[in-house]
Amino acid sequence: MAPVALAFAVLNTLHGSATDLGIVLAARQIPTVLFLLFGGVVSDRLPRHRVMVMSNVASGSSQAVAAALLLTGRASLWELAALAAINGSSSAFFFPASTGIVPQTVPVPMLQQANATLRLSMNATNIIGAAIGGLIVAAASPGWAVAADAASYGLAAVAIGAMNLPAGLRIEGSTVLAELRVGWRDFWSRPWLWAIVLQFGVVNAVENGAVQIFGPVVAKEHLGGAAGWGLVLTSTSVGLVLCGFLMLRWRPQRILFVATLAVFMLVLPLIALAIPFPLPLVMLAGFLAGFFVEIFGVLWDVAMQQEIPLDKLSRLSAYDALGSLVLTPIALAALGPIGGALGTRTTLLACAVLTIGATLPVLLVRDVRTLERRPA
Repeated sequence: MAPVALAFAVLNTLHGSATDLGIVLAARQIPTVLFLLFGGVVSDRLPRHRVMVMSNVASGSSQAVAAALLLTGRASLWELAALAAINGSSSAFFFPASTGIVPQTVPVPMLQQANATLRLSMNATNIIGAAIGGLIVAAASPGWAVAADAASYGLAAVAIGAMNLPAGLRIEGSTVLAELRVGWRDFWSRPWLWAIVLQFGVVNAVENGAVQIFGPVVAKEHLGGAAGWGLVLTSTSVGLVLCGFLMLRWRPQRILFVATLAVFMLVLPLIALAIPFPLPLVMLAGFLAGFFVEIFGVLWDVAMQQEIPLDKLSRLSAYDALGSLVLTPIALAALGPIGGALGTRTTLLACAVLTIGATLPVLLVRDVRTLERRPA
């Protein structure tokens, strides 16, 4: 519910612009980028489920305050941005821990099924959440959807806290900087890893930034507002879920080659919003993008967990996330003014071209074309 609620809290409740929405979204992403590497080291040292619990508590608290401000009519743009920054800081610890925890709990031959099942459950809740979020915003206010999001963090903390896992391995006498240097050497020694991370540094910035900023704006003008945008997000989630069922069974051998080919479909929502197409066609574009990006997501998780030692997985996942997200705050802050200067359609089409341009060179990397699934 939260993405729909936050977007229309800025656009409707605060009567903000696309630039204002970009500021709030960038405020969440900047601390995520700043703290990711530290979060990776902490997740390799401490019991990963404890790190996830602390992150959930911090995120839930920030969302609860945001909901209270919205429901009482006292919210301002800077307050939502500050609370988004707290949420982004806590997520910098959650992501590396959640990535590293899967191989601790699942046998190697079942990693793909585990990743597919995990992503399937998350995407299934997005189907309900996006649709209900749009309806709540349309019928009541964004504050109630944000309040539900806050409560979900509390439930997650209780569930994850019930796990019992050991702390990660720590080299005696090592420091945070020393462990980061080891992680950097391992990261740079794998061409497939840094090539795809550089690719997604651009793809995430232009694709996610454009959809998050201009999607609600186009929806407000052409697709029926919050309810229509909720349907688009729901369609994307339906694609993610249906692909999740496929990935429980389909096991392509050249995992990174297939994953990279799937990324090209991310341009479809950008083109659909740029025209803009009627709502059913925008929903179809979202569905196809969700379906194919899930192929990438599952296979990327398999490659990371198969090729990287467990005691370094959280750190290298943090480098992965840092490189993939580092340009996103800049894009979120800049795309609103760029769209105002060039026009929404031109900006969206330019983002589609950049997505293709960042993906094509990855296919030239030999490891991307040849890396294969290990036999069970």
